Amino acid sequence: MTRPSVSPCFATAHTWVIASHNAGKIKEISALIEPFGLTAIGADEAGLPEPEETEDSFEGNALLKARAAARVSGKVALADDSGLAVEALDGAPGIYSARWAGEPRDFYRAMEKVEAELEKRGTTNRNARFVCALALVHPDGEEAVFVGTVDGALVWPPRGDRGFGYDPVFVPEGHTATFAEMEPAAKHAMSHRADAFSQLVSAVFAE
Repeated sequence: MTRPSVSPCFATAHTWVIASHNAGKIKEISALIEPFGLTAIGADEAGLPEPEETEDSFEGNALLKARAAARVSGKVALADDSGLAVEALDGAPGIYSARWAGEPRDFYRAMEKVEAELEKRGTTNRNARFVCALALVHPDGEEAVFVGTVDGALVWPPRGDRGFGYDPVFVPEGHTATFAEMEPAAKHAMSHRADAFSQLVSAVFAE
């Protein structure tokens, strides 16, 4: 994958708005950007509404959210669109991963739905992939998108109380613990978000 070309304007900003209302996601992204001397504020703190996700890809939805946040806040905005793609479900829930959790968000319900769909198909294929698209948008209009993935398999019932979303049912390839059973640092080192963020770091902060 060709690394997006970006100008120094992103690295010289002191504050980035994380265009998300998900507390777990904001905490995880904040921990990733803190070593670079950046302060992160979430969409709630910035008083930003949550735009409707109308695109048909992770990249499209991430850009939609980052553009809206940068326009309203006047600050550099970082938006994440991520989800679980299950091989036996033809990539579902995919970009609809959060919607499977309903309103208000209940990811145990979403995990139950995934398991029910697998049982309905009578499959033993538990292969799955987490996908993350990170969109970075400057209020002057410059933007870049970075996509990361991590492969693994699903387990049932859910295990662990760390992490968020579908973490309790996802075991990354080469491991036996779910993301929700791992120490946060261990998950951050291998997650789909970490993969996308490493690409962002190389493009934005590399000399």
